[in-house]
Amino acid sequence: MTTFFTNNIIHIKNLSKDEFESLYEFSQILNSATKQELLIEDAIDIVINVINAERGLFVKYDEINDSFSIITARKISNESITDLHEFSSGILRKVIKEKKPLLYHDVMSDPHLSQFESVQIQRIKSVIGVPIIRDEKIWGVIVADSQLDRREFTEENLLFLSFFSNLVSLALERIIKLEELEKENQILINRLQSYFEIPDMIGNSTVMHNLSQILYKVALTDATVLITGESGTGKEIAAKAIHELSKRKDKPFLAQFCGSIPDNLLESELFGYKKGAFTGANTDKQGLLEAAEGGTFFLDEIADISTALQAKLLRVLENREIIRLGDVKVRKINVRIITATNKDLQTLVKEGAFREDLFYRLNVFPIRIPPLRERRTDIPLLASHFIKKMGKKDMAIDSAAIKKLESYYWPGNIRQLINVIHRALILCEGNKLLAEHIILEDAAVTENFQGTLQEFEMLLLKKRLEELNGNRTLTAKSLDVSVRWIQLKLKEMGEK
Repeated sequence: MTTFFTNNIIHIKNLSKDEFESLYEFSQILNSATKQELLIEDAIDIVINVINAERGLFVKYDEINDSFSIITARKISNESITDLHEFSSGILRKVIKEKKPLLYHDVMSDPHLSQFESVQIQRIKSVIGVPIIRDEKIWGVIVADSQLDRREFTEENLLFLSFFSNLVSLALERIIKLEELEKENQILINRLQSYFEIPDMIGNSTVMHNLSQILYKVALTDATVLITGESGTGKEIAAKAIHELSKRKDKPFLAQFCGSIPDNLLESELFGYKKGAFTGANTDKQGLLEAAEGGTFFLDEIADISTALQAKLLRVLENREIIRLGDVKVRKINVRIITATNKDLQTLVKEGAFREDLFYRLNVFPIRIPPLRERRTDIPLLASHFIKKMGKKDMAIDSAAIKKLESYYWPGNIRQLINVIHRALILCEGNKLLAEHIILEDAAVTENFQGTLQEFEMLLLKKRLEELNGNRTLTAKSLDVSVRWIQLKLKEMGEK
């Protein structure tokens, strides 16, 4: 590069004002360009304008296959050209062969060039071409041509294009290295995400590994997330993890439980109210959606909100705006919404209990949190974690106790496991938890049961339905039977 400038220092003084300005303009583009395609489109437009060509072409050269591919081709009108056959491959090959800039004023009269079919079809008269060198090899070629005998196609312009091609080579070198680094960085990020632990989520099972990858990916976006899963699986922990891994992590994370809360109270908590909106509203109050500005707002048990409140929440998701109770002023908010439920929203939509349009707004990115029985290999790790968290760092767990924990179906999931471990620590007087310290709810029922098999089935079914809030689908899964079996047994019990 230095040799080129040294050998041509005298000719540099002969560059026109427009050429100098174009080189300066392109040097500014070099400093800001981050993509090959954008850089090359700008480059070819500059070439066309400076030398007053009618067409410009930038091709990449594949030395292994000895072939060309269009990166960009433009007309002076900025119209794109997509067919490489509109340009002379013979001229491109001459530039490749000579490995230096070439200028032809009267192509049609040149027996070495007029033979090319594209020259005849397009009636090309003037052509200028320069190679783009990278790592001492030809990376590509710039060609500009005209159907007229352009006076602008001069030796000075050839020199200008030589400088220009060197600048392009420098820019491509930088951009290609940046793109390679970006790819390497993304590969490393993907690999690291496979090993990173999700904040406050314990487990190294396959399902938890898959869950962690999903949480990392969605955390990088602002997509609305619907988290589903049984009660006690850790849906709020997953929501917090998404927030902590996102660009909103330095902003608030606020949560609101929607179950068993009067409609008017929940609405005032979410949207806030204006002074005098109702009895007791002595001052203006900001709602939680406003308070979470810039951050994340988590709505737990979203299936339990009324249809009236569903309509208002739909407005929030569609327009990112709220109106306080008793107010007429519309307030814009910037909040990421994450919701969770242990119910089947699609079934509720079919039954008319949940708005279909709201469901699709919430279900942009669904995430299912697996129940504990689907990740039994995590139970020893979880048990040890909770033991340490409860202050018993030196406490060991007997293998029989682990086996007892792993063989249980855990209708209450993580929350129930925490209670079982807490109870075991109270009962244990030594430094090792034994199987006898692990008290499981159904175990107490079955150990002292003296009735018939049919009576036992009924007893177990009633208890399981109670633990799973009457959810027949979850009950069937926990008992490893069909929903039809549950329905038949309930019918035998005289229940619908």
